[in-house]
Amino acid sequence: MRADKPIGSWLLYWPCAWSIALGAPPGCLPSFYFLTLFGAGAFLMRSAGCVLNDLWDQNIDKQVDRTKFRPLASGEVSEKEAVFLLAGLLTTSLAVLLQLNWLSVILGSSSVFLVVVYPLAKRYTRWPQLVLGITFNWGALLGYTAVTGTFSSGLCIPLYLACVCWTVIYDTIYAHQDKKDDLLIGLGSTALEFGNRTDFWLAFVSMAMLTNLFFVGLTSEQFWPYFLTLFASASHLAWQLDTLRTDDPKDCWEKFRANQWLGAAIFIGIVLSNLLKSETREAPEGKLKEQLEAADEWESL
Repeated sequence: MRADKPIGSWLLYWPCAWSIALGAPPGCLPSFYFLTLFGAGAFLMRSAGCVLNDLWDQNIDKQVDRTKFRPLASGEVSEKEAVFLLAGLLTTSLAVLLQLNWLSVILGSSSVFLVVVYPLAKRYTRWPQLVLGITFNWGALLGYTAVTGTFSSGLCIPLYLACVCWTVIYDTIYAHQDKKDDLLIGLGSTALEFGNRTDFWLAFVSMAMLTNLFFVGLTSEQFWPYFLTLFASASHLAWQLDTLRTDDPKDCWEKFRANQWLGAAIFIGIVLSNLLKSETREAPEGKLKEQLEAADEWESL
């Protein structure tokens, strides 16, 4: 379940939180109910994904230094126990999903196939990080739909694409930890695909991520706090890539973990921007009221 490493749950959660915050009414904080519900869902689904991945990869994990002590690979947990745990996690996740509207339930259910097949991606493609991004960020589509009851393609799709790009960035960095073992075993990854030009290709993906987030800001009529956090996010990504040491597993892990703060920054930017919307909308109304009062005074003279 990797409960001792919550970074995976945070990275799954932030796209959900962004989407929920974007669906909040102008001038309002995002729904605490939905933030909590999706937080529980992120933890449960990330845990289920870890168990499923370990079931698929237990023989591979035995051959990789970083993963050979995982419960299934080490024999600490049996396959039967893992399957029971997986069933419990998926059942509880379904209970969480059923708290949402039916459009969200249908949308959420459509990701199950991707969750099941993702662990196979590294066996048959050099792009498992892209497959993970497509799978991992369904919450970017789901959060807004859960809050509003509608699907806004102009907002949700660029948000989803931005999140897919973000996953490719941080998971490529993560994959550099295992690239030597992956090469020996015959597994694929973008870390191997990009090789020594990882910083160049991830810079390109970063630009795609930020461009999509910029379009999200335009579509949802965000204010300066949002765009300020985009600038901060661009700086953070530039720092990651400029200082990344791809041959140092410890540095790769630290850069990977640092992405949780990028997710938090964008969430804060969305929330603050949305709070400003009420002030901006109230200002013209106040000005109009003053003009009407002035007109009444003029007529009374």
